[in-house]
Amino acid sequence: MAEMTKSVAFFNNKGGVGKTTLICNIGAVLAQEYGKRVLIVDADPQCNATQYILQEKLVNSVYANPDKAFTINSVVHPLAVGRGYSGRFSPTEGGEYGVDLILGDPRLAIAEDLLSGDWKDATSGSTRGLRTTFLFSDLISRCGNYDFVLFDMGPSLGAINRSVLLAVDFFLVPMSIDIFSLRAIENITQVLDKWRRQLRVGLELNENPGDLSFIRRPESLKFCGYITQQYKAKKDKHGKVQPVAAYERIRAQIPDIIEANFISKLQPEHSEVNYELGSVENLSSLIPMSQQQRRPIFAISAQGTHNSKARKTKKVFAAMADRLMENIEELQ
Repeated sequence: MAEMTKSVAFFNNKGGVGKTTLICNIGAVLAQEYGKRVLIVDADPQCNATQYILQEKLVNSVYANPDKAFTINSVVHPLAVGRGYSGRFSPTEGGEYGVDLILGDPRLAIAEDLLSGDWKDATSGSTRGLRTTFLFSDLISRCGNYDFVLFDMGPSLGAINRSVLLAVDFFLVPMSIDIFSLRAIENITQVLDKWRRQLRVGLELNENPGDLSFIRRPESLKFCGYITQQYKAKKDKHGKVQPVAAYERIRAQIPDIIEANFISKLQPEHSEVNYELGSVENLSSLIPMSQQQRRPIFAISAQGTHNSKARKTKKVFAAMADRLMENIEELQ
């Protein structure tokens, strides 16, 4: 992997927290406002990022003839049939977003069994098992032309997401403001600790480390921040916008839970970093408009108050992207 390439997984063990919306809009800001070369990897079998970014006609064409396109399955399939890592690398241009994209593929769900089975071998020191587990490390190693490689993921704690999280430099947690997001943080911490312990044993038992040149140590993964979404706000008697009290009570618990579960357990030496990357209020109809137009929210065609609100989101996403880059710099 090129020295300057940074890989970041957007992950939460809870669905419906806006991971795809965030990754696509932050990716677009990094590309368009900061001039970064950005690759989004759609590692979710539901292919939401692919459908969000690409025009419907192109999406239909791809999935009508999936074997003719370079998708995430093109990365996984050669390994699944015993041919080793894929030599192909052909991302698709991401239209109005200004990013490149490795297309999602529903067939990725089938790889869950392969990755799950080989994980047992990996934790026993098997070279084959470790190479399968680190297939996304191989992918990242071929992304040297990019400044950022961003992974969109489903909400599961299964084998696919394990392989992504063990390959990337950083993970970012989008959250909705509810108690289920708080509980999901505890799930992530517990399973990460388990995976890292098992992987550490597997690497120590392996007798052919020369065949695993680009594999990362389990300690390499760092938490780089969280983003809260979908909070509801109202104006007080002075005209100042304030979150609704019920949301604010839950939101107030987040910093302590982040500290206890991620920072103190994963990287206590970086406790001074500001891990709150930002917050997004409920964008209501702007999100479906963005999805329909296949454009970042800040670039949609809209009228009246929708237009004004959409333009303001650029500052919101830019501030998050700026904080993300600052945290990555501090955590290196």
